[in-house]
Order: sequence, then C-alpha cells, then structure tokens
Amino acid sequence: MDIEIFPHRLLSADTTEKLLNDLEAVEGIKRMVIQGQRLPSEEINPERKKIKIKGEEIDLQVQTGRVLMEIEDEEIIDEIRAVCENNLPFGFNIHVGTFIRKQKTVTDGIKYGDALEEISDEIVGLTDQNAQLSERATIIKKENQK
Repeated sequence: MDIEIFPHRLLSADTTEKLLNDLEAVEGIKRMVIQGQRLPSEEINPERKKIKIKGEEIDLQVQTGRVLMEIEDEEIIDEIRAVCENNLPFGFNIHVGTFIRKQKTVTDGIKYGDALEEISDEIVGLTDQNAQLSERATIIKKENQK
C-alpha cells in the first residue's frame, strides 16, 4: 500500500531533512521517495545542498513537493500523520493509493537494456526517467537490511 504526503507548500532543505529523519523512525515504512521541482546547481540555488538522512549525506536535487511511501499497513498512517503535524505546521494532506511502481516495465527495458536484470527491485518506480544514471536514486538501507 502507498501513501502520499502532500505539503501545502514546497519544503526547504532543512524541513525535508527533519521530516525524512523523523519518518525514518516509524516502523512499517518500506521505502520513501521525494518528488518536486529539480533544483539548479548550488551556485544558483542555495536549497540544493547535502542533507543527512540516517547519518548518510545525500545531495538534495529537488525541492520537495510530495513524499511518497510504500507502507506495510494502514495502521501506521496515524503515526505518520503525527510526524507530519510536528514538521509541517503550514498544513498537508495524506492520500492513500498507488503512487510507486512495483514491477519493471518495457520502458525500463529500453532505458537499462541488458542491465535491467541487474537493477534491484528496490529501485523500481523510484527514479526520474529524465535524470542521468548517476543522479537517479540513493538507496539508504534500514539497519536490519545491511
């Protein structure tokens, strides 16, 4: 099951970092994706900077407009809502639906070619098809998955 957190405004890098770290503490979230407008280089936009998630530095390449999550069950939505209330005082909506692809597609086959079989199932549905390969996704493993 997927949910979408739709903040009522675009998030700063600091708010994105705090929200993602607080959400990381919620048990039952399988994977998260942030979506938003692509940010130009650091020289042009100070919001494009490195943020720390679970101690790992990540280059924030988008200004967060939505957070998509694959969750284990609906029971954790109230806990996610509480985290959002603490971090998003300007308001947000939470929608339940299907937002992240779960299986590889023909387009993935065209994009990755022979390397498609080497692509982890964890990355399916998480990447920007217009991004360069080096910018596609950063996977941060949960501690029990290392």
